Amino acid sequence: MASLSLELHADTPERYKLSKIVSELNDGAVVLYPADTGFALGCALMQKNAIERIRQIRQLPKNKHLTFLCDSLSHVAEYAKVSNRAYRAMKRLVPGPFTFILPATKAVPHYVLDPKRKTTGIRVPRNALVQSLLHELGSPIISITARSDDGEYTTPEDIVETFAPLVDVVVTASDYQFDGESTLIDMTSDDFVLLRRGAGVQEVCQEIPELFEL
Repeated sequence: MASLSLELHADTPERYKLSKIVSELNDGAVVLYPADTGFALGCALMQKNAIERIRQIRQLPKNKHLTFLCDSLSHVAEYAKVSNRAYRAMKRLVPGPFTFILPATKAVPHYVLDPKRKTTGIRVPRNALVQSLLHELGSPIISITARSDDGEYTTPEDIVETFAPLVDVVVTASDYQFDGESTLIDMTSDDFVLLRRGAGVQEVCQEIPELFEL
């Protein structure tokens, strides 16, 4: 079982609990936590061994890029090359349940990238708990959906029971407000491509209507 299990207030997470989680992340822990799109497996971006453990847990190939969370659009610019057009579009959408595929900067470790395209997925969540954790950590957190092998929806209790034996830290919340799977947009060029319709897709339709033109 996980060595540490903490329940945080969903809207005003307790600072001392956040500090405990951050200490574990900095030591290379793999964490199960409630993100805005659902429960996720995560670790600190620079913890290579923890990332390899997440790949093993989710049985992800080494060439699959991983998504990570930043606390703000300005922080995204440290890790991705954002064109003026992409910046304007992202500014209207974030924070929210949107994953942006972007060319990575040298600040992103190679073991997180798509090795051929040198791209990565980045999100800025609006979830208060995750935002607080990102601020406390001061750097991005990996975010890979925690789900059963068959991909079927399970309750938070089922997710915790399934993944607690596989991670170091389990984070639960006093309340859950999951948006659902994120909308995925490729912004590696100024010809944006909608790769997946998910939560917030109506906002994307309003802000980037050309993605939906036939």
